[in-house]
Amino acid sequence: MKSNIFKIIGALVLLAIGVVLGKFVFKAPKESTTPMPSGLGYRTTGTTGDTLEIHSVSYDGQIIEVRQGGSIQEAVESAHSGDLIRVFPGTYSENVFIDKNNIALQGVVIDGQWPTLDGKKEINDAILYSGDGILVENFKIINYKGNGIMGQAGNNFVIRNNWIIDTGVYGIFPQYGKNGLIEHNVCSKIADAAIYVGMCDNVDVLHNEVFDNVAGIEIENSRHCLVENNYAHNNTGGLLAFVTPGLPIKTAFDIILRNNFVVNNNHENFGAPGSTVAGIPAGTGILIMAADDVIVENNIITGNDNTGITIVDLATGDPKANDPNSEGNPDRVIILDNMMYNNGENPTGEIKAIMLTQMDSKGPDIFAYGGGTGSTIRDKNRYRTFGIDDWGQAPITDTRDVRTYRLPEPVPIKEVTPEELGELTYYGVCAGCHAWGTRLIGPRTNIIQAIHKGNPQGIVDYITNPKNLREDFPEMPPQDYLSEEAKMAVAEYILAMKE
Repeated sequence: MKSNIFKIIGALVLLAIGVVLGKFVFKAPKESTTPMPSGLGYRTTGTTGDTLEIHSVSYDGQIIEVRQGGSIQEAVESAHSGDLIRVFPGTYSENVFIDKNNIALQGVVIDGQWPTLDGKKEINDAILYSGDGILVENFKIINYKGNGIMGQAGNNFVIRNNWIIDTGVYGIFPQYGKNGLIEHNVCSKIADAAIYVGMCDNVDVLHNEVFDNVAGIEIENSRHCLVENNYAHNNTGGLLAFVTPGLPIKTAFDIILRNNFVVNNNHENFGAPGSTVAGIPAGTGILIMAADDVIVENNIITGNDNTGITIVDLATGDPKANDPNSEGNPDRVIILDNMMYNNGENPTGEIKAIMLTQMDSKGPDIFAYGGGTGSTIRDKNRYRTFGIDDWGQAPITDTRDVRTYRLPEPVPIKEVTPEELGELTYYGVCAGCHAWGTRLIGPRTNIIQAIHKGNPQGIVDYITNPKNLREDFPEMPPQDYLSEEAKMAVAEYILAMKE
């Protein structure tokens, strides 16, 4: 009896050894990707403990696979609404433009090998989308001249789990979009903003790492945005919320900066000379310029040599700004509990000069200068401060009731009439680099208008095949992917603009 038991045990041991050896010897490549997505999640805002109901945009169409040697753009052109395009490991040197709705572009990672979009410093943009309901995830994007991922008036977007390195002006750049999620991305070596939310509404920016950029995460002329659980380090400026004058959307408000690590943002500023971000002083942890109703809560802000938090008006932050339709004061800023230490160790410029008038060579944790009313702080005695003596007691203790700024339902698919095409193209494409009366990245819109007065075809020709005529401006990427109708419509819109 005992011998039979030993035989059974021995057989089981041999079987277990065989299974283990089989896994190592005959293992299949490990494929890693998020499961076939049932859709994009949009959650209601509720109090802690509530169950958030999820409504989604479905990707229940066909699955299109792209492998090394294939073309992602060709897959996009063959796709229909609801399709999932899965891109396998390999190097793809192309520009991808998605002008359809409800398309998922998903990288597949196998044994640590990622699908890589490599611009080789020859191609301007990696992924551009103008459609609604676009998902982009699981890509490495490197060496582009213009942008990594740019949204051009696309709503209901999700951009997640991408590596974006050295892609020129912007890393992730949704422009004039509504209802979006940017999460779990790593962005580095970007000459303007690693993550730039421009003229958008209802966007969550969560769990990203941004470093070695001019601006880490920038919320510009946008409303209802949550920036949470991000790691911003070794940028010129870590987190920014501000108004840029001269853009069609004139306001930035209802922004929460919460639970972020904002650490050692002391990188030298390598932004394009004359651009807005070129004025950000190295050593800036958080910058709030002219934005209203910004809440700063529960962040760790340390090692930023100029200041931990800077709050300024447009006249102070951007003295060249001239937009009578932009209210340039930061109103109703709320500073709640944050951990701030070792900031202001080596202040520069105006902050250094102002602090010297106070017989102090060290910059403060919180620096406020210029106009603005209604701002408050929970406990001003916790921090080294300048300029907040007249701030009142914060009316709230936390923002736990706000769990997301995304909408409970996807925004309906937009329908663009011929009359709206020029305006939408200007808002979604041109305004990312051109502002009226103010230098953003490219020449001012009113200068473009003056050069091409009465000649819309001249703008169309330049859009299609731009020529860099001035050394003090970066090269403009061609917009030849736009339809002829869109190019003519935006040219006529620019020439008809008043401001």
